[in-house]
Amino acid sequence: MNINCKYILLFFCISSLITLVNADDDLSKSTTHKRQIVQPETLLLKAVENIRNSDTERALINLKQLVKANPNFNAAQLMYADLMLARSQVITDFGNIANVSFERVTALRNEVMTRWRNHVSPVDRNKIPSSLMKLARNQDHVIVVDISSSRLFLFKNQEGVPTLINDFYVTIGKNGAGKYIEGDQKTPVGVYFVTGFISPEELPDLYGNGAFPINYPNVWDQRHGRTGFGIWLHGTPSKTYSRPPRDSNGCVIVSNQDLNALLPFIEKDRTPVIISDLIDWITKQEWTKRRDNYKLFVEMWRKDWESRDVDLYLRHYSKKYSGLGKNYNSWVEYKRRVNPSKKFIKVNITNKSMFLYPGEYQLMVVTFVQDYASDNFHRKFTKRQYWRMEDDGQWRIIYEGVVS
Repeated sequence: MNINCKYILLFFCISSLITLVNADDDLSKSTTHKRQIVQPETLLLKAVENIRNSDTERALINLKQLVKANPNFNAAQLMYADLMLARSQVITDFGNIANVSFERVTALRNEVMTRWRNHVSPVDRNKIPSSLMKLARNQDHVIVVDISSSRLFLFKNQEGVPTLINDFYVTIGKNGAGKYIEGDQKTPVGVYFVTGFISPEELPDLYGNGAFPINYPNVWDQRHGRTGFGIWLHGTPSKTYSRPPRDSNGCVIVSNQDLNALLPFIEKDRTPVIISDLIDWITKQEWTKRRDNYKLFVEMWRKDWESRDVDLYLRHYSKKYSGLGKNYNSWVEYKRRVNPSKKFIKVNITNKSMFLYPGEYQLMVVTFVQDYASDNFHRKFTKRQYWRMEDDGQWRIIYEGVVS
């Protein structure tokens, strides 16, 4: 068969991409899930690789198998139609099919490109996102979304170490990252938590097999005047396998197949969802060093509180502090009045998590169970703090509050 494949070779800029790298499969119990999840994408990428090697017959076999099993995989359908058309005429661009708009073709082309780039340049599975400083004991898994690569990474809490077990193609907001106002069609950047699950029976078909709402806007967003609501991790319509990289109104979207695979790993109020412009991957050695360093100043805050020395305790608070219904001045006045009256103070901190906040300079979210006891008061609750490194190089608390 004589097919001119120049259109797709030029489009993918294969010659400028790095050599194909096969990522090691580090999955254990989730190996079966991984195989099921990536099969459609794997077939698509095999087709691209075969086109790259001028083996269009094999590419057609890949694509025919793919569209038969996943007839709603639009990017694969368009590639398959192109190659079939090329049997009878020369094709010069991606998407030579009549009645398909330029915008639609471009969106589908971007989807294939995005998947391909991840395939030829996979992440180092031995590295860890710098944002994942410490997982709490009850946080079995954490999700990290990389907007730059349209990829969602699922990590397991492996004896305190975040271990990558799977990754998925995702769709994000039409206008990219950095949500600020309602209706801007951007995906927020920050540290969020899943607040529940909405079943498909309760939703329009647009959301596919269900939705996991996240707590946007969080307290940091609210402090900065960011508005909007209804930011979810959800599936695709029943007649759509996947959507282009930038096609949502701000939500993070995965295929229904991938959403089903994620379901067992997401827990209400426990699973963090870190959304980043670009993940900073660091070695385990560097991660361990940073984690131990950050743990120290939180522990010093706890010890200084127990000491009942108000000046030592207050040195951990920023003058821009607000929280628990007080600003910095009223907080200082309150603590100078209350702490010295105590005969003893005991503060026990358990189930602590620590996440560096993406998109912000040296900001960290710390959540823990605080068990406070003094000679005349006892209270146990979950607290969340935002620590920021200030101009003098010291980390201080800029916000703290009760987690509902």
